Amino acid sequence: MSPLPDLPVLPSTPAVLVDLAVARANIARFQSYADAHGLKVRPHIKTHKLPQIARLQLAAGAVGITCQKLSEAEAMLAGEPAIRDVLVTYNIVGADKLAHLAMLARRARLSVVADSEAVVAGLSATFAAAPEPLAVLVECDTGAHRCGVANPEAAAALARTIAASPGLVFGGLMTYPPVGAAAAVEAFMREAKARIESAGIAVPVVTSGGTPSMMQAAEAPVTTEYRPGTYVYNDRSLVERGVCGWDDCALTVLATVVSVPAPDRAIIDAGSKTLTSDLLGLSGYGHVLGRPDIAIDQLSEEHGRLVSRGPIGLAVGERLRVVPNHACVVTNMVDTVHVLDAGTLTPWPVAARGRIV
Repeated sequence: MSPLPDLPVLPSTPAVLVDLAVARANIARFQSYADAHGLKVRPHIKTHKLPQIARLQLAAGAVGITCQKLSEAEAMLAGEPAIRDVLVTYNIVGADKLAHLAMLARRARLSVVADSEAVVAGLSATFAAAPEPLAVLVECDTGAHRCGVANPEAAAALARTIAASPGLVFGGLMTYPPVGAAAAVEAFMREAKARIESAGIAVPVVTSGGTPSMMQAAEAPVTTEYRPGTYVYNDRSLVERGVCGWDDCALTVLATVVSVPAPDRAIIDAGSKTLTSDLLGLSGYGHVLGRPDIAIDQLSEEHGRLVSRGPIGLAVGERLRVVPNHACVVTNMVDTVHVLDAGTLTPWPVAARGRIV
C-alpha cells in the first residue's frame, strides 16, 4: 500500500480515506469463503455505517444486514432501498425503543434478539396486535461473557417462551463468541438446537459473528449464518492478529505533521477524536504506512505524538496515512469519509454516524 494516494488534490486533514477497491476485495474474499462452505452472510454495518457499502455487500451475495441499534437500522433503511432484511443484535428495552421497533418493522423484515424473559415480554406486548409476528432469536453466551443466556438449557427454555408469546415467532440462535471459539459455538449451539427441536420447535437460523475468526467459521458446522463487520475495512488490530495485511486495510486516516519539536518526535493533527483511544491489546495508537520505525505513543484530543528511536525525518506540512487500531470507532467520529475509486476522491456522508439509540 502506498503511503499516500496518487491524487492531484487531497482533503484537508485529519481526513478518513476509504479505498473502495480494497473494500470490494475484502467483501468478495469472505463471500467466496462463505459460499464455499454453505454459509449465509449477514454483515454488520457498524464498521462502515454507509448504505453504499451495504449495497456492495448485498450485491456480492449477503442475505441482509446486521445492525446494533434501531436508529442505525433506520438510517440504513432510509439510504438503501435494497435493504429489506435487518437483524438487530441488541436487547430492545423501554417503551420508546419498542415503539421505534414497531415502526421499523412495518418498513422491512426485522428480527431481534433476547436473552431474558423480561425482554421477551416487552417485545410480545408490543407485537401482540401487529399484523405480522416478530422473529426473535435467543442470544447465547458462548464465552464472550457479554449478553446471552448462560447454557443450552436456558436457551431452550427461552425459545419455548418466545414460541408461546403472542406476536412473536422463534427465529433461531445467535452468538458473538470470543476469538477462536468455534468449538465452543459448536458444542453450545448443537445442544441448544437439539433441545429446542425436541420440543417441536424449528431452529431456522444459527448465527455467529466476528471478523477475527471469520475464516474459521466453517469449523462450527451448526452455524448457518455469519456476521462479520470489520472485515470490510480491516485495521491494525486485525493485521497484528494475522487476519490480513496492510494492503487489505481499506480505511486509513490522512494526517498532517504540524510540529517537529525534537529530532525523534513529531506531532500530527489527528488525536483521540480521529484515531480513537482504543488499544485492543496493542501498544500505540496506529500504524504509519511506510514508516514501521515510527510509533504513535500518545494521543490527546487533537494531537497525535509520533516517536522514533532515531531521527524521525519528518517536516512540518508533510502528510502521512495511519491505519487505526480500530476502524469501527473511527467511522463513527467523522461526518464524511473520502472514498478513493478509480483515481477519484468523493466525499460520502456517514449516514449512520452517531446513531446509538
